[in-house]
Amino acid sequence: MGNGHVRTSDTVDKHATFCRPERDRRVPRGEMLSAFVYGCYVRHGKASHVKAPARRGDATGSTYDMPPRLLVPFVFILGIAIAVISTLVSRYIDVDSTEQELHHGRSVFVPLTSEGILDVYDDHMLTISQSNTQLGKVQCTAASTAEALTSLHLALDMKLSGKQEKAIKLFQHAVALAPCHPDVLNYYGEFLEHTQNNVIKANEFYVRALTYKPNHEGALINSQRTARVVEEHDRIMLRRIDDKRNTLSNIPDNNAALIRAKKEAYFQHIYHTVGIEGNTMNLAQTRAIVETRIAVSGKSIDEHNEIIGLDAAMKYINATLVNRVGSISIKDILEIHRRVLGHVDPVEGGQFRRTQVYVGGHIPPGPDSIHYLMEEFVLWLNSEQAIRMHPVRYAALAHYKLVHIHPFTDGNGRTSRLLMNMILMQAGYPPVIIHKQHRHKYYEYLQLANAGDVRPFVRFIAECTEQTLDLFLWATSEFSRQVPALSQETLFTEKHNTIILEDDNNEILEND
Repeated sequence: MGNGHVRTSDTVDKHATFCRPERDRRVPRGEMLSAFVYGCYVRHGKASHVKAPARRGDATGSTYDMPPRLLVPFVFILGIAIAVISTLVSRYIDVDSTEQELHHGRSVFVPLTSEGILDVYDDHMLTISQSNTQLGKVQCTAASTAEALTSLHLALDMKLSGKQEKAIKLFQHAVALAPCHPDVLNYYGEFLEHTQNNVIKANEFYVRALTYKPNHEGALINSQRTARVVEEHDRIMLRRIDDKRNTLSNIPDNNAALIRAKKEAYFQHIYHTVGIEGNTMNLAQTRAIVETRIAVSGKSIDEHNEIIGLDAAMKYINATLVNRVGSISIKDILEIHRRVLGHVDPVEGGQFRRTQVYVGGHIPPGPDSIHYLMEEFVLWLNSEQAIRMHPVRYAALAHYKLVHIHPFTDGNGRTSRLLMNMILMQAGYPPVIIHKQHRHKYYEYLQLANAGDVRPFVRFIAECTEQTLDLFLWATSEFSRQVPALSQETLFTEKHNTIILEDDNNEILEND
């Protein structure tokens, strides 16, 4: 009996100690019911068998006594009541929100959940939306193709009738409507070859037709027939450019006219390079910013910083990279870009992009491929195969490859043109000036290169190189006419001034 009494008192003390925090602790509202039921269970289910012998004469304990058989039904009924009330409340909230949406006639904006989970549209609805968009695109393409073929037939009739002006307009309309249709491209190429005597342009259209349909019989025959003519034309043009470069290199560096021409070309290069990207500064304003660093009223800060950044990048190239043939690294390209964009965006300057960008119809590689592609590009840039190319072709391909990768968020075109000019200067050519008024031709040839034919872009760079050499030769020739202003429409016209070098007395003649 004595030992049993000690165990009973120990049990009572344990339960008293365990239950005391339940009475003192403040329980959250959601845990009140479970704490209350558990406390009742402890007091009446277990503790009653221990308390009964010890507190038999205590009157206050009778108020908490409840038969154990009534506890389970009480908890069950209470749970059912809570579930019914919760259901009714939730239905009321749903009905009220639905009525509000119908009343206002629009969906209510739902913020993100605390878990950060985004709801997406139903897959079936997404499929319907995409299919409708694709169907509309197909219908639009079919309608454009039908109109293009109609215009093509009319152009062929005008060609047979001898109405060349109407025929060329109809051909151009057909190409604009269906630029990927091989028949349209092939017939237009034949028209240019036979009636306009433009074999170079005709071959471009033949190659474009084969790009979209490699087994096109007519385009294949025409392309093979004109390929030799085009190759010979390109060889003659590059040989003529080399002769002009050699003539320019024979002029002493201390020649006053050459110094003035270099200074003028420096400002021209900055003016046209930033102008291609949309800068609205004129040549005089560009010169003033480079020379004085004084701001021009009415122009944005970014336009000032674009000019200052390009000036810094050109000075960096002239001081460090011009004499390093075959050892260009990724760090060098990043340093060029850091100076190009550093004044406009110091955060992105000299850093590869970390997001996807979109350039017109061209979607560059994703940011996760930039480092690998740039390593491959630098390996090609320093390879013997690339260095042994003609410098103009080598520089043009380097420009295209870098701008195709598009490794930066902004400043890709300026960096690519600077890299191209660095390669040309290493080979003894002056920096090429791409006229800002020919930016549409410039982008058009880049798009043709993306389609698979890079020759038109290389030819365009070669023409720009020859025009720049003409600028220097005109400026350094005695009794020459006024230096051609590149801010005027003087480039790539039907008949533009060029320079012919005579082999006998090495005189410079102007061909009108």
